[in-house]
Amino acid sequence: MELRINGQLVTVPETIMTIDDLVHHFKLKNRTIMVEHNHIILRAYDHEKATVENGDTIELVQFVGGG
Repeated sequence: MELRINGQLVTVPETIMTIDDLVHHFKLKNRTIMVEHNHIILRAYDHEKATVENGDTIELVQFVGGG
């Protein structure tokens, strides 16, 4: 399946069915992230319900501390 992630076309396994699966795939599960799925910002508790389809646009933003 092909998704546009952070502006780049990325091929991911067909076994990825939800945003939660995608977050696990990229090993971001225990990180503070923001997910935008087809121009809609998702809350963390919606990641398990939001299904992913070929051609979807996803932005994954990881928050990093610093100073």
